[in-house]
Amino acid sequence: MKSENLSKKFVRNSPIPDNELMRNLGLYMNRQLLSRILFMRELYEKIISVQGIVIEFGTRYGQNMSLFSSFRGMYEPYNMNRRLVCFDTFQGFLKVDKNDGGYEHAVKGGLSVSNGYEDHLRNVLEWHESQSPLSDIPRFNICKGDAVVELKKYFDKNPQTIIALAYFDMDLYEPTKNCLEIIKPYLTSGSVVGFDELNTKSWQGETLAYKENFSLDKFSIKRSQHSSDASYIIIE
Repeated sequence: MKSENLSKKFVRNSPIPDNELMRNLGLYMNRQLLSRILFMRELYEKIISVQGIVIEFGTRYGQNMSLFSSFRGMYEPYNMNRRLVCFDTFQGFLKVDKNDGGYEHAVKGGLSVSNGYEDHLRNVLEWHESQSPLSDIPRFNICKGDAVVELKKYFDKNPQTIIALAYFDMDLYEPTKNCLEIIKPYLTSGSVVGFDELNTKSWQGETLAYKENFSLDKFSIKRSQHSSDASYIIIE
């Protein structure tokens, strides 16, 4: 049985009382998931001294947004300007491109979530914010729809925006390419731009989109020791 399936089985059949299960989730967290969390922490730690917001493209279930909210509460709970903004259709892929390869999930509607999931995510993020200081000040946005369209709307409403961290997990060529181009004027020296699948054959569109916006010889692409696929660049 696969490790992930075993983990699910252990959690669902756990003899730990419900009121103590959340405190012991590390018991069932495998190496891969823990590595993912450590990578997200590594990214966040790099922007603590950088002015700006955190943006995620392709948030899906919102685990990264939840982690970023917790890191903000841990490292800079009184930073009123560290807003978290996520973009997702919450309906899966709107369309795919010839540059997206032939991976089985690269189809229209691929990687969708349950109907109305963004409401659940909003409730979770509100709960996270309630655990930190300044909980009366909303500091996150969930933008549903085509990321290219919604991103332009967000910048029109918030022309003061500076981006400290942008994380790309849209998987596909066209939206990644267009959003990378749009955010360039909002990046500053020290901004971190992260990617979930650079140099990954099954999701080649992300790498192609990167190469069209940031040539390979312009920035050093950093790979964390915690992840084989996810990587990032730092704007200089």
